Amino acid sequence: MESKVVYTELSYKVVGVVFDVYNELGFGYQEKYYYRTIKNKLLSLGLDVKEQLLAKLISENKPIGRYFLDFLIDNKLVLELKVANQVYPKHVKQVLGYLKANSLKLGIIAVFCRDGVIIKRVLN
Repeated sequence: MESKVVYTELSYKVVGVVFDVYNELGFGYQEKYYYRTIKNKLLSLGLDVKEQLLAKLISENKPIGRYFLDFLIDNKLVLELKVANQVYPKHVKQVLGYLKANSLKLGIIAVFCRDGVIIKRVLN
């Protein structure tokens, strides 16, 4: 039976790192501190990590905007970090825009909040 989860092993590793970082740091820090810690842990796993990658939005061969995604992991998975109370629709739209602009299949939004980490998978 084929798994319906896109990039199963990679996404489990990434989500595991996110939870490890929350367990280590807890709640109450700025996004940049979670970002730095996650980056170090992803690299220690030997993953290919690109950060703050420019994603240009093109319409009719003309640039209409740009995004900077937090992480592109193994050239497959977008990881976007947030410190908020919940996953907001604007977060999902943002990640979906990254995926579409780069012809990628999977994005993960990790929201650090008082009650823990909220993980939202976004498929293109």
